[in-house]
Amino acid sequence: MLDTEHRMADRFRGFLPVVVDVETGGFVSATDAILEIAATLIRMDEDGRLNVHRTLNFNIKPFEGANIEQAALDFTGIDPHHPFREAVDEEEALGELFRAIRKEIRDQGCNRAILVGHNAHFDAGFVNAAVERCGIKRNPFHPFSHFDTATLSGLAYGQTVLAKACGEAGIAFDNSEAHSAAYDAERTAELFCEIVNRWKDSGGWMPAFED
Repeated sequence: MLDTEHRMADRFRGFLPVVVDVETGGFVSATDAILEIAATLIRMDEDGRLNVHRTLNFNIKPFEGANIEQAALDFTGIDPHHPFREAVDEEEALGELFRAIRKEIRDQGCNRAILVGHNAHFDAGFVNAAVERCGIKRNPFHPFSHFDTATLSGLAYGQTVLAKACGEAGIAFDNSEAHSAAYDAERTAELFCEIVNRWKDSGGWMPAFED
C-alpha cells in the first residue's frame, strides 16, 4: 500500500480519479471505432496535493464492422492501417488498462475509479460501449458519474477548450501534439490536478488528515 492511500481514499469519497482520453473514428460510441485510448493515473503527495503519476496508452484496432469517418481521421491525423501502429484489439487494451486501474484502486485504498475527462461524457460513452462489446464484467469505473474538466475549467478559468484552459492554468500545450490520446490525457490530468490543488490552496474543502 502507498503511504498516502488514506488521503486519496478520503478526498473523493472513496473514488480514485483516473483521466481517460479516446481518439475515435467519429462521434457515435455505438458504431464508431476507438483508435487510441490512454489512462493517466493520479496520486496525492504528503501535502495533500495531486500530481500526475503515469500514463498507459494503446493504439486500437477498429472492431469488426466499425464506422470510421474520414473527417475524424483528418482531424486527428491517425492512420488506422499504418503498419507501425502496433495496434491491439480493444478487449486486450481495456483488459490491460483495467488491471492497472484496479491495482491502483487497491494501492490507494479506494473503492472504485471515477473517470475524469475533458467533455467526459464523450470518453465515458466510448469506454462503456467497448466494455459492452467485449463482454467485460468488471469495469472499474463508476457507471455514470464523471469529473469533467471542461466544466471545472470553465468555473476556474473561464475557458472550456482544453488548450485555452491549459494556457490559463500555466500548463504548456503543444497544438501539434494534440489529438493524441496520451498527450491529451496527460494535459487533462495536469489541468485536473491544478484545479483541485488551486481549490485546496484557496481554502476550499479538504479532508482532515491525522498526523
